[in-house]
Amino acid sequence: MRDDYGVALRGVVKRYPSGGGEPVVALDDVDFAVRPGEFVAVVGPSGSGKSTLLNVLGLLDDPTAGRRLLDGTDVTSLSVAERTLARKESIGFVFQDFHLLPTLTAVENVAMPTAFDPGDASDRAADLLSRFGLGDRLGHEPSELSGGQKQRVAIARALINEPAVLLADEPTGNLDTDTGKSILAEFERVKAEGVAVVAVTHDPLVEEYADRVVDLTDGVLTGGLPDDGGSGVDDETEAGDGAEAGDGAEADDGAEADDEADPASNRTDWGGR
Repeated sequence: MRDDYGVALRGVVKRYPSGGGEPVVALDDVDFAVRPGEFVAVVGPSGSGKSTLLNVLGLLDDPTAGRRLLDGTDVTSLSVAERTLARKESIGFVFQDFHLLPTLTAVENVAMPTAFDPGDASDRAADLLSRFGLGDRLGHEPSELSGGQKQRVAIARALINEPAVLLADEPTGNLDTDTGKSILAEFERVKAEGVAVVAVTHDPLVEEYADRVVDLTDGVLTGGLPDDGGSGVDDETEAGDGAEAGDGAEADDGAEADDEADPASNRTDWGGR
């Protein structure tokens, strides 16, 4: 198995039951890989499978078939507890609606994912906020911050555990153009530090900043692999690719999809499929 990609999918299929009819195919034999330090934008019409793609990449949902790699490790068959730990250690999430806790200050929101870990979480949170130009807003609650400031807090929170992968859902969707540019500049800074960045978007501005733009339509991904064509999964792992996770994976969806944001474990649902 190759370990030179931040995140990769090979032959991933995701089907959902449709109330007795034919299953809905949200992802159809998807190959996708992102290098460390690469910013990839995923575009496509609403309902095309973009949210499902983020769920699978973020270990929030299991594929029905196929394999996935995270930070050099095959994470296809992890237990629920192992997935939760992998998310916390290796994946950061940024949301269109920020998902900040309204009664916590900026520094407390950023430190939340490490609330149960030893160490200097508050100091690191303060350092991240200062780096993003919010050193004078550490004690402010979300209601006292602008949209751009809230998104910077959300990005700082996503980076508190030094993830290998940053997943963003419409990161500029609620921002004006100038504020959106400032947020995308932060993404450029993050990728320069070796983080693999994936953003689902309808915003042409995000496409301008991305290193690569891929299209997802009706579950079919176009341009998902880097120029070298590798998916991050070696051929010797192919034997298991055809094995269906089956309906058992669907049962786990209910256990995994705790739809409310949980900053302490970086768990949420991205919304519609």
